[in-house]
Amino acid sequence: MEITCYRDQELASETRFLPAATYNQALTLLARSASGNLFVPIRAMQYLAILDHEEWVFLDGERKCWVDIAWRQFRPQARASLEEPVQYEAAFYHENAGDLMVRLLAELPRALQDLAKKARVEGPARVLKFPAPKSTQENS
Repeated sequence: MEITCYRDQELASETRFLPAATYNQALTLLARSASGNLFVPIRAMQYLAILDHEEWVFLDGERKCWVDIAWRQFRPQARASLEEPVQYEAAFYHENAGDLMVRLLAELPRALQDLAKKARVEGPARVLKFPAPKSTQENS
């Protein structure tokens, strides 16, 4: 699938933190994507989120291919554990972006969960074999 997206001039940007569960689930689903992109319909808002490893953009169903908000410059390496929130920059291209952010932060996790329920893991499963640890008696 190919979608061309356009952007108006950026109105504002700010540093934010994304809950770890949302970020981790998005990355898990993105890792399963053969195309390197993930299309997440946010039905409750009539939005489409398009995720890749560098940026997540949000498109309104009415404005079709115009980006309203973009989340970029994720910094997962700055966290000490997988359970800590991830810092990112939110760029706003629409006047009511503040109201949209509140709803996106609530609806995106639900949309990701819905997508995860439908997602099929492609390919065969593999069992990894690790060598058994040597007992301490053998080393004495």
